[in-house]
Amino acid sequence: MDDETAEIELLEQNLNKTRQISQRMTSILSSFDTRLVKLEKSILPLYNSTQVLNRRGGNIEAALLKIDEIASNQEGIAAEEALILRGPQPGQWEEYKDVLERLNASVAFKSIDRDQRDTARLVETGVKKLTQLYTKLVAEGSSGVALNGPDFEFSPFPSNLRSALIPLVTFLRTLPLPPTHPSHPAAPAIQQTLKEGQKGYADMRGSWSKKCLENYGRRVVDRAETIDGIAAGKEFGKWVNDLISVAEAEYSLLLELAPLSTPSAIESAYATLISPLLSIFTSTLSSLSALIKRSLHKYTFLALSVYSSLSSAQTRWEEVMCRRANRRENELKDGLHSIRASVLRSFPEFIADIRAAALGKSGELSTGLTDFTLSTIQYMERLPEVQDAVASALLTLGDGNWKMGEGVQVGKGTKPTEVNERTILEHYLFDVINTVISSLLTLSRTNKRPSFGSIFLLNNVSYIRTHLLVQPRTDIPSLLSKPVQDSLNSNFRTAKAAYFDSNFSPLMQTLTEDKGQSKSAAKEKFTRFFDLLEEVAERHRLARVLQDDREGRETMCDEVVKLVVPSLQRFTQRNTGKEFSKNPQKYIKMSIEEVESLIRSFYADSDGKAPPPAERAANNLLIQAGWSR
Repeated sequence: MDDETAEIELLEQNLNKTRQISQRMTSILSSFDTRLVKLEKSILPLYNSTQVLNRRGGNIEAALLKIDEIASNQEGIAAEEALILRGPQPGQWEEYKDVLERLNASVAFKSIDRDQRDTARLVETGVKKLTQLYTKLVAEGSSGVALNGPDFEFSPFPSNLRSALIPLVTFLRTLPLPPTHPSHPAAPAIQQTLKEGQKGYADMRGSWSKKCLENYGRRVVDRAETIDGIAAGKEFGKWVNDLISVAEAEYSLLLELAPLSTPSAIESAYATLISPLLSIFTSTLSSLSALIKRSLHKYTFLALSVYSSLSSAQTRWEEVMCRRANRRENELKDGLHSIRASVLRSFPEFIADIRAAALGKSGELSTGLTDFTLSTIQYMERLPEVQDAVASALLTLGDGNWKMGEGVQVGKGTKPTEVNERTILEHYLFDVINTVISSLLTLSRTNKRPSFGSIFLLNNVSYIRTHLLVQPRTDIPSLLSKPVQDSLNSNFRTAKAAYFDSNFSPLMQTLTEDKGQSKSAAKEKFTRFFDLLEEVAERHRLARVLQDDREGRETMCDEVVKLVVPSLQRFTQRNTGKEFSKNPQKYIKMSIEEVESLIRSFYADSDGKAPPPAERAANNLLIQAGWSR
């Protein structure tokens, strides 16, 4: 019990000690709390001031960073401006392009890094510099000495310059324009700059194309006065096709190198480009037209050939020179009308000239070929070469309207729909042949000596028939209708009969034997026969028959021999048997063989050398008649 009491007392004592310690600790903590409150009240203003300073320091740091960034940007902008103002330098194309792209992007996205107006002006400057480079490269490819060989050859655009232009043009086509970037402040100025550059391109390429073609155009005009008309017309046609080919090549190049590739911009530039080509075409055609009008008779086939060449090039011209440039004017069509007017005038004038050649002439005429006979053959032999042009022009003129001065009114003939090209060409040639024959007949009748007139007619009609039907040198027979061929054959037979009648009929009449003919009549007939033979011989010495037709002369010779020699032989045999004279050689001045040789000498070669027997017989007869060769 005492032990428990003692323990309780001990516990109470310990508890009192613990209580005292707790009170002292509480007192100390209260004192700390009071001091902390006082400390907090002292530190709080300082803390607040420190926070403000920290914020200010942060702001200052951020401002310094921004200042550094702006300064760096300004240095970059200055470098970009310097690059733009210098223009694209060798080896800096990619850098120059990147700078312009960034500038355009800053304008498009309205970046606040720089002033929009200044940036737009810088973009404009850069585009102008690029356009100047574009123009410089085009000028290099459009200068120099044009090729001037015997055949036209167009100088192509240099491949190295073309390779340099393609990336430049590709970039220029990406620049902002009003239709695609209406809000871009530099778009209108960029479009105007590119328009000027594209116009400069068209001017330079057009001038270069003209330079390449003009020497050949002058050559065509100069040669037209000296070479064959059809050949000259074909040369002109080739030159026109070369001109169109140049325009086609330039159109393809324009599509590849034009900074503005819209259809309207291409049409406008192409119209500017081909303007010099149209000018040189018009001047060249005008020179040829003036040459033709100066002497239509001389340059008829030049007109026909030029007309044919222009007609064949018309479809290609309309496509390349008109539609692609959206032009209504057609210089080739206008020139074709001008040439066609000369061509249409040539048909009636040609016939009128033939008709006029037979008027106002009388007296002695040469028995050779007339100028209009030769010119007609030359004219008709050349027609197959320009057949299509002639037929087309004749259809325009109207069937029969070429009969100027014969009471035929233009427009009153057969309608063009009633005849085709083949038929109207046959009609025209029929009238040409009939006019020539009519003029020859008129001239032959005006000769004071009909025998010479018959030789004249035979020579000319035979020449026409030989060169058109018997031995043609071109394909002219295919253009002659059966009435034309029949007319030529009929007139040749008529001319041949007239030749026989005027030259040998009097000769043959002396060989007719009357019933109860006396010896004196026989003597008289022999004398008359050889006198007439002398006249015929002298006539044929002065007037050559079928001089340029050896085969025709041989045929004619055989026919005359068959006509005269057998009759003379029979007449001689009948009268020599009657012993009409004691000295027959006084009246029979030549043997049958000598007469035949003499007749054959009429048709000797053009050098005048007859076979030896004929030469001797002719000399004997002429000596007896008091003539000498």
